[in-house]
Amino acid sequence: MRLLRVATCNLNQWAMDFDTNLRNVKESIARAKAAGAAVRVGPELELTGYGCEDHFLEQDTTAHAWECLKDILTGDYTDNILCSIGMPVIFNSVRYNCQVFCLNRKIIMIRPKMSLANDGNYREFRWFSAWTFKDEIVEFQLPIEVSEAISQDTVPFGYGYMQFLDVSLAAETCEELFTANAPRIDLALNGVEVFMNASGSHHQLRKLNLRIDSIRNATQTCGGVYMYANQQGCDGGRLYYDGCCCIAVNGDLVAQGSQFSLKDVEVMDALVDLDAVSSYRASVSSFREQASHRTNVPFVKVPYKLCQSFRNGMVPTSPVQVMYHCPEEEIAFGPSCWLWDYLRRSQASGFLLPLSGGADSSSVAAIVGCMCQLVIKDIEKGDEQVKADALRIGQYKDGEIPTDSRELAKRLFYTVYMGTENSSEDTRSRAKRLAEEIGSFHLNIPIDSIVSAFLSLFETLTGKRPRYKIQGDEVNSLGQLPTIAITFEARVLHLLSYHFLGVLDTITPWYQDQAFLLLR
Repeated sequence: MRLLRVATCNLNQWAMDFDTNLRNVKESIARAKAAGAAVRVGPELELTGYGCEDHFLEQDTTAHAWECLKDILTGDYTDNILCSIGMPVIFNSVRYNCQVFCLNRKIIMIRPKMSLANDGNYREFRWFSAWTFKDEIVEFQLPIEVSEAISQDTVPFGYGYMQFLDVSLAAETCEELFTANAPRIDLALNGVEVFMNASGSHHQLRKLNLRIDSIRNATQTCGGVYMYANQQGCDGGRLYYDGCCCIAVNGDLVAQGSQFSLKDVEVMDALVDLDAVSSYRASVSSFREQASHRTNVPFVKVPYKLCQSFRNGMVPTSPVQVMYHCPEEEIAFGPSCWLWDYLRRSQASGFLLPLSGGADSSSVAAIVGCMCQLVIKDIEKGDEQVKADALRIGQYKDGEIPTDSRELAKRLFYTVYMGTENSSEDTRSRAKRLAEEIGSFHLNIPIDSIVSAFLSLFETLTGKRPRYKIQGDEVNSLGQLPTIAITFEARVLHLLSYHFLGVLDTITPWYQDQAFLLLR
């Protein structure tokens, strides 16, 4: 029996934060080794962060990624464990999105991504090129600093697989899981048993269902072990990466990480039976026939064993039930985790929200309340990183520890009802009740005098006074659409929000624009 312990992970990486990213990568490798894993896969572009955008066009971004990789290779992190590490690589003046495979302080192979994501929120063609050569593996000259540090000049570069003495492994990268002519098809027909997918997949409602279905179908059709790693958290932009790393064997999920988490590092491992993969494939006659007429895929020989020797009590990891959140939970947890990540990373001390009592602002307030509940739950579970962030943001002193979500909200969430003569008592009371339920620091500020000042200024400058349509349409000086008074109230709220964000020392100037756009 060939048993192999494999590990995958969710990492909360931050674009261009090389120190934190490197620390998380090292931590995930250390945890994988502690679990006895012989193979570890990390997220796509984990050293740089996925959302670097046009920073990918800067040579320094790639250079710093190589510095981080050199740091890993010169330590004992890759001793006796095959690590897939995601980073950009420039080859022949072309930039590729790559997985770099390292073992025993050497680079075994570099696998460039062949199918780039370029729809929806993704713009990979702006920064990377797809690798299109499938018939050969070429030699890549390592940067001189890395070459001297690890005593290795060149490394195989291209599409192919790694043939160890007891197992064959290959990579897919994010989008390649979903393409029609996926690399794993030819790789499986060439005998590859373990697939490692480094991904940077952001959260969309019910997207996890598609992801899990694709992974299970991939291994159900071709057989094999599929290791899926993902980014988790907000990496500096507007996307939230929802993690949920997993391991599948022959169509069954045997390990699944959390989809929404405040953790920086989460590692999942499983003991898989490679002979079960061979048996599964051999039981399908059509697979055997196609494999006998396969197109040969290039490979790299590695004279090393990865499988563990069988011992009494060693049993392959059993399948698990896939865990899905309901749509309402996804809507609440995704934005909540994004908010917490942005808050702690920006070094801000809280949020301010003009709470009108309407559906939009009330929904945002509820999400912030959910964020506070998630923070308290993770503190109760013993997460020291979340605890340290909460102590700093909430300005807890003298041994105080946050234990109640409402009390935490009181320290970091400010809501303001800015009413006018046109506001109703219903919206005023709804805003107050919701603020009390969440625990926010709530203010009720009439702004009629400020609105009047704006209206007077406009009338002085234009000679016209804005009205509601029911008061009679008034065409502006350009003969265009009628001006409505409520527009002025909205603009006043807009400007006052910026004023509060600038005055309160709880929001940094750098964060003002993003905070207002999100919370308004």
